[in-house]
Amino acid sequence: MLQGVEMWVSDINQRGALLGRPVKLVYHDDQSDPATSANLYEKLITEDGVDLLLGPYGSDITLAASAVAERHNFPMVATGAASGDIWAQGYRNIFGVDAEAHHYMDLLIDSAAGAGLKTVALVYADNDFPRTVAEGARDRATSLGMQVVLDREYSQTGADYAALVRSMKAAGPDLVIGGTYLDDSIAIVREAKRQDFSPKAMAFTVGPALREFVDALGPDANGVLGVVAWMRSAAMPMAMDFSYRYKNRFGSNASAQSALGYGGAQVLEAAVRLSGSLDKDDLRKQLGEMRFQSLLGRYKVDETGRQTAKSTYVMQVQNGWRLLVLPKELQESRVEYPFKPWSER
Repeated sequence: MLQGVEMWVSDINQRGALLGRPVKLVYHDDQSDPATSANLYEKLITEDGVDLLLGPYGSDITLAASAVAERHNFPMVATGAASGDIWAQGYRNIFGVDAEAHHYMDLLIDSAAGAGLKTVALVYADNDFPRTVAEGARDRATSLGMQVVLDREYSQTGADYAALVRSMKAAGPDLVIGGTYLDDSIAIVREAKRQDFSPKAMAFTVGPALREFVDALGPDANGVLGVVAWMRSAAMPMAMDFSYRYKNRFGSNASAQSALGYGGAQVLEAAVRLSGSLDKDDLRKQLGEMRFQSLLGRYKVDETGRQTAKSTYVMQVQNGWRLLVLPKELQESRVEYPFKPWSER
């Protein structure tokens, strides 16, 4: 995500700066800790004297940082956060760019139900984003007549994945939905293979969208579905150009996180240009009212700053490639059901 923001800074300065001034990026490492992040956002505002704010990565971390922005009445664009809890605080200064986590799995669940999958196991890490993903998946699956046969939260640090997969295997779901990150999604797939657990479909957040997921699992990644905020093949403005330049600059393919950074910065830039100033009241008004199409997709928020126009995509690892499979009108390949048994892979 940071690299996406860095690329935006480079691009905007090459285009002639912002309001006639070059853009300088100031950032600190919050170690993925909410309290540390809150302290660092206090530093950005009171010591570093920044003019504009982009949020950190992670919903629980953004929730902590947004409280600081609110206390200082400082508008902030949340780049890497999607939990609805952030926009349930009554704050006036936090504006989202990603689809809300509650709806992250809607497209995937609709497809699975349409393919005849009837039972679901929900497993999710113990923080805001995965919990909200699971909450939304639970609601969506139930509304479509699917049965949730396992609903289990696990600790992201020190999780017993063997026990977790044993519980899934005993429940016998058609579909496994994981509110996960990279390491836990890899661990679940590895353990599923070890226990010869092969549901008809396995879908996770975050992990499958990253190249490291496929690198770590090799052929065992094939068939796994991932729900993502952005893919190069989703025909968003600048997507191919951004991806090409990003790889030349950083040596790897742009991820959804890269696009969240770049697209979030584009939203902030649009608000500055439309208001013609860095005044906090003007920026807050623009961020609340404007409609915009960024690299990431459509931007439109409700009165709380919650994103309402962005949708997610579903990808699937097929023959080692991460391919866009939903929505159907954009798909590079059809969704492959069922997940092949390990003995046939």
